[in-house]
Amino acid sequence: MHGLLTDLYELTMAAGYFEAGKATEKASFELYIRRLPANRNFVIAAGLAQAVDYLLNLRFTDAEITYLRGLPQFTRASQAFFDALAGFRFRGDVFAVPEGTPVFAGEPLLTVRAPLLEAQIPETFLLATIGFQSMVATKAARVVEAAAGRAVIEFGTRRAHSPEAGVLAARAAYIGGSIGTSNTEAGFRFGIPVFGTAAHSWVVSFASEMESFRRLKDLLGSSTVYLVDSYDTLEGTRKAASLGPPLWGVRLDSGNLFELAPAVRRILDEAGLREAKIMASGELNEYRILELVAAGLSMDAFGVGTELVTSADAPSLGAVYKMVELETGGKRRYTAKFSAEKHTMPGAKQVFRYGDHDQIACAGESPAGAPEALLGPVILNGELAGPLPDVDAARRRARESIARLPAACRSLYEAEPPYRVDYSREVLALLDETRKGLEGAEA
Repeated sequence: MHGLLTDLYELTMAAGYFEAGKATEKASFELYIRRLPANRNFVIAAGLAQAVDYLLNLRFTDAEITYLRGLPQFTRASQAFFDALAGFRFRGDVFAVPEGTPVFAGEPLLTVRAPLLEAQIPETFLLATIGFQSMVATKAARVVEAAAGRAVIEFGTRRAHSPEAGVLAARAAYIGGSIGTSNTEAGFRFGIPVFGTAAHSWVVSFASEMESFRRLKDLLGSSTVYLVDSYDTLEGTRKAASLGPPLWGVRLDSGNLFELAPAVRRILDEAGLREAKIMASGELNEYRILELVAAGLSMDAFGVGTELVTSADAPSLGAVYKMVELETGGKRRYTAKFSAEKHTMPGAKQVFRYGDHDQIACAGESPAGAPEALLGPVILNGELAGPLPDVDAARRRARESIARLPAACRSLYEAEPPYRVDYSREVLALLDETRKGLEGAEA
């Protein structure tokens, strides 16, 4: 499963490790975000479930191995290497923060400890699934924050970068706080609530707008949401209101919402439909929603699509996957990069959360004050350590954890001051020791 769903250099390095006799050296890699994107004061971790499924089922088929044999990069690879791919299984350990956890720059979301061959090959997939879903979950959390208690529904599959991206974006958005999705496959796979009634094509397919509304109500009853702006928004609302209950409400997908929303609310109220809701959709993002909410408009829900599933203002997280230590013949060597702006910190780590700040410490540290340790075992010796929390539990964790963050972190703009993340004395000492060791080896 997914043996070739990786970058070529992961496989050429794997071949190189094997031929150099390094394939079984025990390596530790950490996946983290080097810098937070613009106007993000935290990132919501998501995508762990798909990462775990990948690692537990990662295999190379005969056809995939035959393909690799035919590539010029592998002409010098031995038969033994291809035999190793045929028997490939992930038998290592994974430690991770639970999905729905807010994390900050430099903090490991995931630690992989495994024989070097097994730890290297998964890099591409892990970065893709965790980076993408964490990006969307974070965007959803921002939209939900702007909505100030009003419902947010993810509407973006048709604008996602692929159908599967739409499914996973729906999952991530739900973790980030949306109440559901328009994506039926996501509802089926993950148990996420699904929403939707009809598009403009429904309305224009009938000879009259009124007939389209009647037919929709006949089908959906109390779940009916009338799309009232196909022709004239206010007249469409009057027609919908004249049909009376049951209905959920109406959706406004275009026009000047600052003018239309109050007028639509009046029409519904005057028709005795005070419980009917108003949903807004159409090119919404957190800043647009913030303006609508600040204006005091009677909006009950927002359908957010393109901006949510693509995180349009920050479409990538820049997550990285870096080796931090390597064990050879029972001897551990700590590894780090010292290049400008891309340096890394050596040694496997733990993140401790104190409430008002975090500390990145060495994995074996036990600091005073009983802080929350964020990384826990997920896979041990290639076996699932225990059931993963479901998507609803991840969503609850995100909501509760975000609420505990300082108010400045929940701003849609850069927090001032930013949330404090420190390194422990032991990590800094290990960094100094690793640098000196490298300088000595190069002398």
